Amino acid sequence: MTSPVRVAVVGSGPAGIYASDLLVKSDVDVQIDLFEKMPAPFGLIRYGVAPDHPRIKGIVQSLHNIMEKEEIRFLGNIEVGKDITVTEMRDYYDAIIFATGATADKEMGIPGEDLEGNYGAGEFVGFYDGNPNFERDWDLSAESVAVVGVGNVSLDVSRILAKTADELLVTEIPDNVYSSLKENRAKEVHVFGRRGPAQAKYTPKELKELDESPTIEVIVSPEDIEYDEASEEARRAAKSTDLVCQTLESYAMREPGDAPHKLYIHFFESPVEVLGDAGHVTAIKTERTQLNGDGSVSGTGKFTEWPVQAVYRAVGYHPQSVDGIPFNETTATMPNDGGHVLANVDGEKLPGLYTTGWIKRGPVGLIGNTKSDAKDTTTMLLADYKSGDLEPATKRDPQDILDLLESRDIAVTTWAGWHRLNSAEQAAGEPHGRERIKIVEWDEMVKHAGPQR
Repeated sequence: MTSPVRVAVVGSGPAGIYASDLLVKSDVDVQIDLFEKMPAPFGLIRYGVAPDHPRIKGIVQSLHNIMEKEEIRFLGNIEVGKDITVTEMRDYYDAIIFATGATADKEMGIPGEDLEGNYGAGEFVGFYDGNPNFERDWDLSAESVAVVGVGNVSLDVSRILAKTADELLVTEIPDNVYSSLKENRAKEVHVFGRRGPAQAKYTPKELKELDESPTIEVIVSPEDIEYDEASEEARRAAKSTDLVCQTLESYAMREPGDAPHKLYIHFFESPVEVLGDAGHVTAIKTERTQLNGDGSVSGTGKFTEWPVQAVYRAVGYHPQSVDGIPFNETTATMPNDGGHVLANVDGEKLPGLYTTGWIKRGPVGLIGNTKSDAKDTTTMLLADYKSGDLEPATKRDPQDILDLLESRDIAVTTWAGWHRLNSAEQAAGEPHGRERIKIVEWDEMVKHAGPQR
């Protein structure tokens, strides 16, 4: 009887879980160990989505159902490349798929980014989502705030900054986050995009939801509603783009309201410098841009200084390398041919090593892109197996890897442990009428989800 193909998937966010699911559904018998650096699964679905997005629960449930499959084993609290090397893992697995995603913030590349009060959006997301790798307290003393970027992350950050703490108390935010948000003094949030409405990367529903809070008034200047030929073509080509433009137009046309928090979305303003005094942010300087006819923009030479006391850059995430695996610093991806990890950009395939998700293509795209990515990668892996190109692992007993990790005194968290952690969070929220309150301390998470003594 042929033994199952042993596959390690590194990263338990959507990319890693979808790849695991596709392998389980294939015509090949597989055993999958899903490695995760955090004590809990689900990656950016748990630690990268704003807590006031209730429909994300549907995605979590879908991922949860996949993880329940007997062919998939969750091994958390393990950093591949440090707790165990990739070379060592090759002894235990026929193939390894890297789905490590992206959590670091990109820089804007303008003067003043080192000033106090300048933050990466991902840092703030990590804070309010209770990621144990990020700060527990947050300085929210700024009354005027700038958010750079016009994608969904900037929407989340802007909305959290503009909402009241009590509005968010019904969500799963940890107590420390609620306490910090209670001290939030922000009255104005200014969002800046260097191009126009048709180039914004919002999704229509998220943009429309921005205006649903009774404490927030979304304001768009009529002067910023402008389209060139390429912009009109983009609207005709994609219904979502047209809906985004329609929503922005509706914001621009209405009369001023009296909501206490103003959220301004500024288009055609390209940040060129963060200004400061005594080492702290005091303003952001932008240059007015204009459309060139092809959807791109150029500067007009007109500059504006916007008084703000904090700047959040939401200009994209930056994947991080895995020790022992090639990494292209220019594209911030693992060199690959669509699935196989390559020795370098034009290099040979590294046998048995594959990649999917943001570490493969860069931090762009939505869940649908992640699914198609996983399909391409797993198709290559299965083809390699069927053609005999995978070198079989020498240590094939599923217990072997657990013995190694135990010998290194690593407190491995498990899927059964996740159920215990999940129950503890739900129990913490129940007396307050909340679905859950997240546990944020790493050791506390491991206490629930790790080995039971």
